[in-house]
Amino acid sequence: MVTLYGLKTCDTCKKAQNWLKRFDVAHAFVDYREQPQPAETLLAWRDAAGGWDALVNKSSTTWRQLPAHRKTPGSDAEWKLLLREYPQLIRRPVVVLDDGRIAQGFSDNGFKKLFGIG
Repeated sequence: MVTLYGLKTCDTCKKAQNWLKRFDVAHAFVDYREQPQPAETLLAWRDAAGGWDALVNKSSTTWRQLPAHRKTPGSDAEWKLLLREYPQLIRRPVVVLDDGRIAQGFSDNGFKKLFGIG
């Protein structure tokens, strides 16, 4: 089963869930604000995204409001702490497929390609 990680209040996450329902893709949704993800999961997402900078939405209001010293984590430990404190910084949604592949974000065409539909 596909697992979609995001925030229940996120419009993009809602669109992704609706897309999965429309195309009958069995999935579970995890709100990572309510269920913080362990360090190992954050590291796997970082690796799949291509690094911390790619995993984090730096155009978000939350990012822009962070103090300058919080915007330059110097280690994996600091990044993990930041994302556990501010899970809304993670670019959403994070999609974990049955085979373990991880994708990030939502678009109709991107999901069609990801799920082999169309």
